Amino acid sequence: MTDQQQEPEPGHAEETRRRRAGFVAFVVGLVATLAFSGFFPGLPHVIDWGAILVALVVGGLARWACQSWMTRSAKKAERM
Repeated sequence: MTDQQQEPEPGHAEETRRRRAGFVAFVVGLVATLAFSGFFPGLPHVIDWGAILVALVVGGLARWACQSWMTRSAKKAERM
């Protein structure tokens, strides 16, 4: 039996790029929030559960914003 090479779907590359960008946005949001809570003057320099939860929420919001921005720009490019 021979394996057939299947052509990737047209939106597959776009979806992969969107997922990677979402992951990077999540990590950047998470690290930036933890760095802010750890090093900003005037705040206690302790990373506690509250700081971790806030960092997760900010990372999720960054991921959501990045993916919605990429989807919106892709739809705008399709219209033109």
